[in-house]
Amino acid sequence: MPSDEQPPIPSVWTRPRGRREQPALSRGQIVAEAVRLLDSEGIDALSMRKLGTRLDAGATSLYRHVANKDELIELVVDEVYGELDDPDAGPSAHWRETTTARAHSLRAMILQHPWIASVLGEVGVAYLGPNLMRLSDRMIATFEDAGFPLDESDHAVRTLFAYVTGTAISEAAWLTMLVRSGQSEQEWVERLWPAAEQAAQAYPRLRKGYADQRGKDPRAIRDENFRYGLERFLDGLEVRLGSTGHTSV
Repeated sequence: MPSDEQPPIPSVWTRPRGRREQPALSRGQIVAEAVRLLDSEGIDALSMRKLGTRLDAGATSLYRHVANKDELIELVVDEVYGELDDPDAGPSAHWRETTTARAHSLRAMILQHPWIASVLGEVGVAYLGPNLMRLSDRMIATFEDAGFPLDESDHAVRTLFAYVTGTAISEAAWLTMLVRSGQSEQEWVERLWPAAEQAAQAYPRLRKGYADQRGKDPRAIRDENFRYGLERFLDGLEVRLGSTGHTSV
């Protein structure tokens, strides 16, 4: 009788590596060059053929290490997660300070590799990568050590990732558009202000908000907006921690 079980979802992290890596080309070399290609030319430029050319190897050589482009995306995403600065979350570290540092490091990574905005929503099972799993486990441990139960610690980490990646991906898309325009962020904003202020004439609160921001560094505004959202998220967790009867460490 045919089995009703569905085959497992394929992933580069669970597929056995049947062939030994060729001395002339390793998976690590392929992934590192793919990241450089993505950083310099963007996601649309990534192909196995182009990557093979940059590595002075045929696409066939790449397929000995990476089954397809989807697997390559999984690998490059986990590679850049490995760049994150992960502070020492020892017993003396306060969970809020540690979480803040991780959130800023995650945002900085996404802004350094803006192409990631194009792939995070369609990257399959990249969350099974060792760098991301290691980071997630340590983040959950930080919340557990602060006094949250395991299930709530997991929810807190997922919510933190959702906030940081959602905010940073929007920023990355904005910065990518600026690169294509050939203008700096300040130049673009200065060109936009007259139209924005005119459109806001009928909306007094928006009009005042635009007026208050006129002349400010747009990057500083983005940083301030990110910090505000992160701090309010952490405030909520701190209140929640207090309501459970646990003492924040």
